[in-house]
Amino acid sequence: MSTQQILLEAHAVAKHFGGVKALHDVSLTIRRGEIYGLIGPNGAGKTTFFNCLTGLYRNESGHFVFDGTRLAADAPHKAAEVGIARTFQNIRLFGNMTALENVMVGRHLRTRAGVLGAITRNSTTRAEEAAITRRAEELLHYVGIYERAHDYAKNLSYGDQRRLEIARALATEPKLLALDEPAAGMNGTETDALRVLVEGICRDGVTVLLIEHDVKLVMGLCGRVAVLDYGEKICEDVPAVVQRDPRVIEAYLGGSLA
Repeated sequence: MSTQQILLEAHAVAKHFGGVKALHDVSLTIRRGEIYGLIGPNGAGKTTFFNCLTGLYRNESGHFVFDGTRLAADAPHKAAEVGIARTFQNIRLFGNMTALENVMVGRHLRTRAGVLGAITRNSTTRAEEAAITRRAEELLHYVGIYERAHDYAKNLSYGDQRRLEIARALATEPKLLALDEPAAGMNGTETDALRVLVEGICRDGVTVLLIEHDVKLVMGLCGRVAVLDYGEKICEDVPAVVQRDPRVIEAYLGGSLA
């Protein structure tokens, strides 16, 4: 595979919590422009992998290479700066801010006005603020909740809060969008709409890394899937192969993934 096709490489990443090996020598490769799924039973290490990738945790060993450069993201803002954005399994919005304001916060990373500009309110700062507002409005349109722009985030429906988190993540202009169980708590209609949204995000040039318990959604949405079990990668392939793998079926308590 050409190095130009590769966006993210994980090389033997390990993370321990005391004597518990949350991740053990996990290696995988994500190509530019794909939707890549990461699945596994509860406690398999999926969110721990996200947390290591995005700087919330420091892995004991191994490393990531992102966009051709070894990733030194030991804090979330550093991961965001290089182009990795994420959402969370448990929604983390500013509840007492409007939907529009939440997305505007996501644009902070790509702004230039400093303390002096905020104090003087010069023309450059005002123009930048106007551009931030326009972009935030565009992203609310994009995810389908523009009509709720001026509602407090805490007053949005669960599905709309999920969409707002995605809009805020997209506001950072990511190359890789890591979604941690975005369909959790959604009904069938909301899940179908989420599928369309994620496909659109990928078509528009953002690579997607997806953790999701809805295996049907993953198998229908992702080009390739990796499966973790007890912190180890047990399978990585196209969905049709993964769902027939005996190790994967055993990891899911003997059930079928078809």
